Amino acid sequence: MAENKIIKRWEDYGKKHLLNKTIKMVRYMSDEEQEAMVWYHKPLVIQLDDGTLLIPSADDEGNEAGALFGQDSEGEQLIFPVI
Repeated sequence: MAENKIIKRWEDYGKKHLLNKTIKMVRYMSDEEQEAMVWYHKPLVIQLDDGTLLIPSADDEGNEAGALFGQDSEGEQLIFPVI
């Protein structure tokens, strides 16, 4: 099925760039970064040990900052909003 190939492709991509990496810094986007992205809001920025930056976006085209939503190990909801 074509959908399974797409899922596998993006899972492999995620594993290549994220698996076994360590979060080294968490901060909100700087004014300069926000201006360069031409965004109205600032998202949380997660930096990994290899220098990779993870920046939540409202869509997969990077049109605006996005919130980061999740759940901790106790099942408690987590939200890291745009500011």
